[in-house]
Amino acid sequence: MSSTSLTSPKNNKPGKVNYKNKKTDKVVKHKETDIQAVVNHYFYTKGLSLKEIKENAKKKKIIYSRFTRPAKELIELAGSTKKAKQAISIVAEWAKSRNLDYSIETVFKKWLELDRLKPKEIVKKPYYQNQPMVWSTARKKWYVIDQDGEWLEFAGRDNEIEWRTENKK
Repeated sequence: MSSTSLTSPKNNKPGKVNYKNKKTDKVVKHKETDIQAVVNHYFYTKGLSLKEIKENAKKKKIIYSRFTRPAKELIELAGSTKKAKQAISIVAEWAKSRNLDYSIETVFKKWLELDRLKPKEIVKKPYYQNQPMVWSTARKKWYVIDQDGEWLEFAGRDNEIEWRTENKK
């Protein structure tokens, strides 16, 4: 076992890891490698913190070494660590908006489409008492659609309309 132990970072910023030397009790700062930075960024997009990544790796919930090779290849493909992280972020946003799972390999599959990958638009739709509503531009009125599919003229107030968020398909 080495003479250093891991302590939690003071500023929780990715990129720097603090170690405490047991012999001298001095905090030694260790900069993460480019590959670690890309792998950690991938896990950050998944919602994990540096502390959680380390805990899960210790508990064998995350096999960290499984992600190092794709990260190295992504850095080579992208040309820099910064561009690799940007690519991961773009794919992460796109996948999350569609409730899809993604990995570092997904970035390779979507590489040629990166500039066209956009998150799904979020649309708000009107409802009244859990019934969908439609705006008629010709009559300039709201209509409530009942269970039978009939359009009933809305006679309530605008503040009674409930707006629900849905992803646009």
